[in-house]
Amino acid sequence: MKAVEVLMIVSILLQVGAMLIAIFLVNKTRYMALWICCLISLALLCLERYLQLREFAGGSVSDEVFAWVGIVVSLSFSICVVCARLLVDHVDYVSRQRRILEHRLLTAVLRTEERQRASFSRELHDGLGPLLSSAKMSLSALQRANLGDKERGMLESSQAVIDEAIRSLREISNNLSPHVLNSFGLSRGLRNFVDRLQQVQDAPINLTTTLGDKRYDANVEVVIYRVVCELINNSLKHAACSKIEARLMEESGLLVVEYSDNGRGFVVGDVEDKGMGLANIRSRVSSLRGKFVLKSQPGEGMSVRVAVAVDGKAITPDTSLLEPPVKPKTRRKNGKKSN
Repeated sequence: MKAVEVLMIVSILLQVGAMLIAIFLVNKTRYMALWICCLISLALLCLERYLQLREFAGGSVSDEVFAWVGIVVSLSFSICVVCARLLVDHVDYVSRQRRILEHRLLTAVLRTEERQRASFSRELHDGLGPLLSSAKMSLSALQRANLGDKERGMLESSQAVIDEAIRSLREISNNLSPHVLNSFGLSRGLRNFVDRLQQVQDAPINLTTTLGDKRYDANVEVVIYRVVCELINNSLKHAACSKIEARLMEESGLLVVEYSDNGRGFVVGDVEDKGMGLANIRSRVSSLRGKFVLKSQPGEGMSVRVAVAVDGKAITPDTSLLEPPVKPKTRRKNGKKSN
């Protein structure tokens, strides 16, 4: 047996195997016509190889038969290509719909979370706040009574506890739903957050913005506010940094956040697996169809760039636009690092 005949037999066996796979796939996809045409084409190719084997064995096959087999094979493969194109388009459509559904679901979850935060904040402020204020007024009225030193000391201690409770209540209410953000916008809201942190934190936080008093969609403002607050809290809690820089600006219809610290840094993949709020940050940015780019290495601090379209549309900015900012660097004095 000649080598070409062996190859023809192998070809027939492979085509029969492909036919079995096509039979299995007929009911597995939407476009059954694709696999039916593949079956027809493979069967005709097997027939063509068989007829060629007959010719090699000395048999006689009409040229017209070969011509008709070739024509039907060509037509079947052409239909296969068209069906494959339709199948690819269908898969792309399903993928787009899934992404849209995931985006809507994520947005709904975050909006529900913000509504719950606002509801809890109002309940605390409007419900518990007046009660504490009434208790403070009652204690203040007792100051005019003729009390001994011991009773007056207990009264002053109680007033101090109530004052601390009122301050804590205001802080919790503001963290749940920042009133300055809702009333005056993103720049004022973040400035107020940073100013409150600076009263209790040693690391300087340099916040700069070119937004002024410009207002944006409420969802955009809340998401960017939460993202920046989460980044700052992460740096203060985990990075052991001595300097934090954050910038807000609007570039080409995009609201951009540049953030960096000079902390201990980390391996991005390891930290994302363990949390640190990065997954929450990515989810929030994704809800606005924005882009979130993070860079960090152990001992080299962290840098982040967030870009969100002002009109809420998905963005595909170039690489340079999403390049994170340069991290704050330390200065050396007498061979030692100094900030």
